[in-house]
Amino acid sequence: METLKGSAAAGPIRTAVVGFGISGKVFHAPLIAADANYSLDVIVTADPDRASEAARLYPDARIVPTPEALFALATDLDLVILGTPPLTHYDLAATAIAHGLPVVVDKPFVTTSAQGKELMSRAADAGVQLTVFQNRRWDADFLTLQKLLTDGALGEVRTFESRFEWWRPEGFGNWRDTASLTEGGGILNDLGAHLIDQAVQLFGPVTESYGETANHSPDPDGADTEAFVSLLHDSGVRSRLWMNGMAAQVGPRFHVLGSKAAYTKWGLDSQEPALAAGMTPSDPGYGVEPQTHWGTLGIDGGAVSVPAEQGNYPRFYRDLAAALRGQEPLPVQPAESLEVLQIIEKIHALA
Repeated sequence: METLKGSAAAGPIRTAVVGFGISGKVFHAPLIAADANYSLDVIVTADPDRASEAARLYPDARIVPTPEALFALATDLDLVILGTPPLTHYDLAATAIAHGLPVVVDKPFVTTSAQGKELMSRAADAGVQLTVFQNRRWDADFLTLQKLLTDGALGEVRTFESRFEWWRPEGFGNWRDTASLTEGGGILNDLGAHLIDQAVQLFGPVTESYGETANHSPDPDGADTEAFVSLLHDSGVRSRLWMNGMAAQVGPRFHVLGSKAAYTKWGLDSQEPALAAGMTPSDPGYGVEPQTHWGTLGIDGGAVSVPAEQGNYPRFYRDLAAALRGQEPLPVQPAESLEVLQIIEKIHALA
């Protein structure tokens, strides 16, 4: 793959963020703005209110209404980030690649695995780097569990339970509420892309998969609002994953059973609400989990609190900058997100 050349090889990586909804405003723009490896040069949004907000928050960025206006500036850019609905990912990523621009695609990667393979092929042919924003690999609880597994604190892991649940019967108030399965909608496409990716990162390739989905929305033909996935890994670990946006009481975020001990963690990672509230990654409290949110390790009657690792979404972009300069691998290989998408497709086909 080609790496950045000229001023971008040493100076800031000139970056465009496409979309200024939750993805662009809460995640990508703040992370880019806080990293000296990058400059936030262009933000794309057609919504007048979002455009005004983007201009207020990032006065040095150029606000343009369309992707066409963005790609007219391609020679002045080094990176494109897609924070748009999944139905748009394939065409926008393909256009970025055709302009020779490295591209970050938010999850879900694309709407079909065929599209994912095609994008990977185009990127390889063009010598352009392509990656997917699987930011949940840098959740505080995930990093903590990863460390416990590395240290052997649980012994031989037998089952991994992971939940992403909340009570939001009114919906998200964005594209997630109306997107069909063919448009990349549904909670399995959305949150499954994170939970399955985490399970594979922890316990390796999947040999068997099973899933159940349900739609509890007012639209009887709508995409799934609840999902359960069971994965058998080649390592022998069984992962059981739950996703539900209408859970009046939530289960533990992680419940991991091993031959020596178990690890149980309640509550979701704090980085998204912190970013949404305006905290920047440069704040010393960013990603720090309060002791009341720490998980416990051990057996019943003898479990102890485990200090949480610091959540680290900025790590994705630090590693990406090194990859773009030819110093490290990409933080997320697109083939890994393709594997997750293939698992989701199989579940949808059988559910």
